[in-house]
Amino acid sequence: MDAIDDLNRWMMTEGRVSNDPTKVVSHFCTTLIDAGIPLWRANIGQRFANPLLIAWGIVWTPESTETYDVTHARMLTDGYIGSAFEYILENQRPLHKSLRDLDPETDHVSYLELAQAGGTDYYATLLTYGDQSQHGCTFATQSPDGFSAKHLQMIEAAKPGLSAALEPVTMRKSSKSLLRTYLGDGPSEAVWSGTIQRGERTTLEAVVMFSDLRGFTALSDCSEESVVFDALEGYFDVVVQSVEEMGGDVLKFMGDGILSIFPIRSAADRAHQCQQATRAAKGVLSGLATLNQRRAETGKPPLDIGIGINVGQVSYGNIGSPGRLDFTVLGKAVNVASRIEGLTKAIGQRVLATRSVAETTPELFTACGSHEVRGLAESVDLFHLSDPT
Repeated sequence: MDAIDDLNRWMMTEGRVSNDPTKVVSHFCTTLIDAGIPLWRANIGQRFANPLLIAWGIVWTPESTETYDVTHARMLTDGYIGSAFEYILENQRPLHKSLRDLDPETDHVSYLELAQAGGTDYYATLLTYGDQSQHGCTFATQSPDGFSAKHLQMIEAAKPGLSAALEPVTMRKSSKSLLRTYLGDGPSEAVWSGTIQRGERTTLEAVVMFSDLRGFTALSDCSEESVVFDALEGYFDVVVQSVEEMGGDVLKFMGDGILSIFPIRSAADRAHQCQQATRAAKGVLSGLATLNQRRAETGKPPLDIGIGINVGQVSYGNIGSPGRLDFTVLGKAVNVASRIEGLTKAIGQRVLATRSVAETTPELFTACGSHEVRGLAESVDLFHLSDPT
């Protein structure tokens, strides 16, 4: 067992501080092979503390090492139900299973796929971390003799080192994923690095897009909560997907309002980001049309929105009390985007933009006059999309 002792030492020292899960798993598996374990495939699954993703993991083979994510929805499918991961978590014990003579009617599809690829034997076991969270790992072989009792003992003996190396990686990934889920990519990185503390702010130029669901108050007043949440989730999906596809960050959900920004990192980037925000707005309208088709098929009323786009200087940072913070973005550019969105219904256009945005793609916009905007001394020239489709 000297090789396993050496492996544990490496995992608890170099592996633990590497912050490279692919390197850790690759070293773990190749060392097991060198120690005499006929390893063909390994799947190291790590559970997330995240409302969107429930797990991530690494699949190792001698040819490649790949990472994957698992959503909560996946846990309700046949991909998880009846799998080895479900078994070990539910029964709190390892699983050793031959991949020979499987029954297609009763054996899980993952076993059948491994057997079809040449697998002969399979072992699944738990990793337990310091916070008592549990994670799974599975191993498969193509050896005609399968895994021996000694092989399984060696795998179990090597688990403390693997846990020591992967636990800090998993904790960091969980924390970062939570920040990204609630703050978006750019702000989450700033908060994670500690550059935005309470009272601090970052000032930058950005394109601001504010979208709002029309008729939301009436929908809330006359509908059950499940109906309201269903409408919000569909609307949020459409906006977030469109913004992120165009490289923007969704910063805030405010009831049915969504605040997004497209940061401008240089003068040369200004026109491009205005165009990206415009494309995102068009993507929202297209996505909403598709959503409304699906809603109509189930007898649900259509949803409508208003979008305001502006560009200018904004400041974002953490505000609040010593024990409770909120991440927010402030500035005149934000206020104008919000208030011109409020004019969309009165003007009769779903997307309105200021001149500084519209002039970057004049072929996409049509002037709709100068309008008074609450809080501003001077009226603002507004433009609507010439072809919203």
